[in-house]
Amino acid sequence: MAGTETSDHRKKTTQRSLAIAERLMELDGATLSDVSAEMDLAKSTAYAHLETLRDGGYLVKEDGTYHVGLQFLNLGGYAATRKRSYKLAREKVRQIADATNERAQFIVEENGVGYYVFIDSESTMAVETDVRPGKLTFLHTTAAGKAILANLPRRRVEEIVESRGLPGQTERTITDPAALFEELELVRERGYAYNRSERVEKQWAVGVPVVGPGGTVVGGLSVSGPEHRMKGDRYRDELPSLLLGVANELELNLAYA
Repeated sequence: MAGTETSDHRKKTTQRSLAIAERLMELDGATLSDVSAEMDLAKSTAYAHLETLRDGGYLVKEDGTYHVGLQFLNLGGYAATRKRSYKLAREKVRQIADATNERAQFIVEENGVGYYVFIDSESTMAVETDVRPGKLTFLHTTAAGKAILANLPRRRVEEIVESRGLPGQTERTITDPAALFEELELVRERGYAYNRSERVEKQWAVGVPVVGPGGTVVGGLSVSGPEHRMKGDRYRDELPSLLLGVANELELNLAYA
């Protein structure tokens, strides 16, 4: 019993430290008093967590305010490049952005959610939103995410829906499981997915899956832009064709390079 209690305590301590770091990111920094109040912790307990994270380089303290430190960037940089498929995808994201003058991205599913691994929005026409490398997103709200879901086993998708839910980001987000599975069937049939203001108002996107050797879903590529530029033949034909071609090149590289 004593060993179990010690293990539970360590687990809760680690979870709390990570929760504090995430909350600091959301708040764009906070003081000791802020953290104590936000996390409902005694100041002494909050201080212990903050200083432990700071000692490890995971937090920095500037003028009395704690911020997320660059040690997380070190870990994130490793996570974003630890797989060969991720490294190969970076150049493809740049290729899509150059060809479309819109924002392009590569998203990966992990633990039932999507993570933006690579983003290219250097074009003068690309619209900046709230995305950044490492940002978490719900798969059902994005074109790349739906392309990923459509190529996962149905049972896995059911597990994701059960554990993560289908939270609405806008009025157009799919929040009904039956409607989602119907949408995913269409995605499988045509090979690509659409996002019409389902994560961000007035932003549309097209996404395709990247499937590795053996049929494993590696991730999803997508291009997004303002609604008024994502219509007509460009949206229906040109962008899907471009993305499918780039994804095919990436899949060949994964299989034979």
